[in-house]
Amino acid sequence: MDETSGLAGYRNDFPGLLFDTPATHVLRVTINNPGRLNALDHALHRQVERIWQAIDSDPAVRCSIITGAGRAFCAGGATDAMGAETDTLAGDWMARDFGSALGLVDALIDAKKPIVSAINGVAVGAGLAIALLADVPIAAAEAKLFDGHPRVGVVAGDHAALIWPLLCGIAKSKYFLLTNEPMTGEQAERNNLVALAVPSEQLAAKAVEVAARIAAGAPTAIRMTKYVLNHWLRQQRPIFDLSAALEMICYGNGEAAEAIRALAEKRAGHFPREPFF
Repeated sequence: MDETSGLAGYRNDFPGLLFDTPATHVLRVTINNPGRLNALDHALHRQVERIWQAIDSDPAVRCSIITGAGRAFCAGGATDAMGAETDTLAGDWMARDFGSALGLVDALIDAKKPIVSAINGVAVGAGLAIALLADVPIAAAEAKLFDGHPRVGVVAGDHAALIWPLLCGIAKSKYFLLTNEPMTGEQAERNNLVALAVPSEQLAAKAVEVAARIAAGAPTAIRMTKYVLNHWLRQQRPIFDLSAALEMICYGNGEAAEAIRALAEKRAGHFPREPFF
């Protein structure tokens, strides 16, 4: 992005995102696909992956906010495309998405400037990865958070194996990931998945308040503190790599295809075959 072009430069380079500056040195990024609950197709996924490097290169920004347009934060990947491509067992698609999953997580962890997530509604899969890998996740008390991967027949590979045990412990991680039971934002705060939960009408203001407070601090000390704390996540990178690779393997078997069809048809999945693993 051209560093002198301001918001217009962001809008030109990232057409699937909206941008505004609600406070000094704070950039708010809004995922803008409200008709699909801000689900990420490949192009939008790539934009969310790349935006943090652009923000790091912008001297006008010291802290950013990520949120979603309309009533959702981000419903993850577009399952209609998944279903079509899973049926073809497309190895190139799986390799591409493996790289995309790693790229998004790495981009969030390695971003130099702090990120506040304002989780305004449903956050699923890759959308939940964005929400929880932000440095300060703030949820609307009524928001709906769940990983969603086993629901479509694949391993929880976007972020959960990496960060959930660190945030809420192994027992809670296993319960919520294996059952796919959703959490409200209020429950997510009680389970330490998010930093704060506030009433939905207060969410935007609270996110701006927190981001402005971070942006007003000593920027080098704040960025270095983030960098050091994220070493906890970097140390667990082999666990994340394995989970993402196994997610791609699962997309290549019939269970995922059946789970995705069942979800689209609003019925229970039928899995009579003996598991592979």
